[in-house]
Amino acid sequence: METVDESKADHLNTGDLLRNHTARGTAYHDVGKGEPLVLIHGVGMRLEAWSPQIAAFSRSHRVIAVDMPGHGESAALPAGSKLEAFVAWFGGFLDEMALDEVNVAGHSMGALVAGGAAAVFGERIKRIAYLNGVYRRDPEAKAAVLSRAAAIPLVGIDREGPLRRWFGDDAQSTVARELTRNWLNLVDPQGYATAYAAFAGGDETYADRWPQVQAPALFLTGSGDPNSTPLMAEQMAAAAPNGWVRIVEGHRHMVNLTAPDIVNELLAEWLSCGEDAR
Repeated sequence: METVDESKADHLNTGDLLRNHTARGTAYHDVGKGEPLVLIHGVGMRLEAWSPQIAAFSRSHRVIAVDMPGHGESAALPAGSKLEAFVAWFGGFLDEMALDEVNVAGHSMGALVAGGAAAVFGERIKRIAYLNGVYRRDPEAKAAVLSRAAAIPLVGIDREGPLRRWFGDDAQSTVARELTRNWLNLVDPQGYATAYAAFAGGDETYADRWPQVQAPALFLTGSGDPNSTPLMAEQMAAAAPNGWVRIVEGHRHMVNLTAPDIVNELLAEWLSCGEDAR
């Protein structure tokens, strides 16, 4: 495990980004030229959550950030859809975009989708970056996330709970926390409920498949992330033939927003790796 310290506050500028739409209703932002880099956000977010990475990597890559189903401007999947349906959605999106091989980075729920893609149609995934993603939750964590998922249809979206889990009280997190609060306030309740239930039940769906993933695989999280823990990242990196782990010291769940310079540096390292690199 390698830890990285990021001690300075970062200024974020994440206004609304121009979207295109596929025939099947997926909204996406497409900018830059070069090797494709596809970005998938987490539950409750929207493609703007990748703004620091879009700005950095559109200089060297074709960056395609997507709104996950039921988020932003993307059409929702049917209620009750499992993680497999989100992975199938992503495969369909690649088909619609005529993308035969991509680098894919996913955050949180997006990481689960990216991992499923590497497991199911790995020949199309050149590299995978798994940011703040879960893996085989322990019984206590599993019970907690399933309880939160079950409560959503009854009491609605808990917008403050994620903010408490995802951010510390440091100055670095202040701007990112308010941006995240705004995005949570914009999310469609049904789209959120469907995605969160898939997220809650998806930590083991493709967990056994990492030994078959040959693509270079970066597993990155924050040292203080209570749910997508450093131990999870270490376990996945150990299972993947070409996997490695990076831990950003002093940060939690939204590490790509609270430590964008460090995360961009680590993603640049990942994008420079060949298929046989580790």
